[in-house]
Parts: sequence; C-alpha cells; structure tokens
Amino acid sequence: MPSTTFTAGLGSSLAYLLSKAERSVNRGLAAVLATEHLSVEHWRILQALADGRGHSMGDLAEAALMPHPTLTKAVDRLVDRALVYRGHDPSDRRRVAVFLADRGRSLLHRLEGGLAEHHRAILAAFGAERTESLMRDLESLVTGLER
Repeated sequence: MPSTTFTAGLGSSLAYLLSKAERSVNRGLAAVLATEHLSVEHWRILQALADGRGHSMGDLAEAALMPHPTLTKAVDRLVDRALVYRGHDPSDRRRVAVFLADRGRSLLHRLEGGLAEHHRAILAAFGAERTESLMRDLESLVTGLER
C-alpha cells in the first residue's frame, strides 16, 4: 500500500485521480464480466455494437477506447466465440464492418442484472445525483479537450 506522503503529490493530478477512479470502477465491472469470461475491453466492443448497426474497425477502436491492433485481436477472439461477425458495410459494400451476433446479444442480456447491480453499488457509494453530475462533467471535459 503506497504511503499517504507519496500519493499526496499524485493526488493533486487530475490524470492520476481519473485513472485511479477508472481502476476502481473497472474492478467491479470486471468481476461482473468474469462470470461470462469477458474482459472490460470485450464488453466495450459488444456494447458499441449493440446498436444493431455494423461498425468499421476504426469507429469501433474509437468507441471501445482501444488501439487498432489491439482491437483487431480482441475482435478476432469475439469472432472465435461467435459473439460478433464481420460482414459488408451496408452503406458501402467495399468496406468491412463488425456486427453483433445473436449469441453476443444474448450474452449482453445475461449480463444486465450484474451490470445493474454494479451500477447500484456505484450509486450507493457516491450518490445518484453526484454520479449523474460527475458523468455530465466528464462528458464536458472530454468534449472540451477534444476541441
């Protein structure tokens, strides 16, 4: 366990605090996803595809917060499990898109209860209003930094 003196300097860094919060939130999320042998990154991919539209690898990499080479390997693993599949992009048949398979949709459905419980735990720890406010503030931060 790091000493308070050591983390005091880090604690004044927004990047550090955001990373620490992400690790804490993802630890609980990973425990839920482990029941289906799924990583947080794989879940992000499936969630991004849950809109029913095919997505290019570039769009999917951005949505899943993954570098393209890592995404390719992750999609390959999901294809091997028949959770997603590659096909032609409906808007441009020359492009390949990734789609959520029925089996992937079923897996997401099975995870709903555990994900809802994870969300309730966050709300219990931080409060509903504060959580909603934090999410809005983080969205605004991302938007501002991406300009």
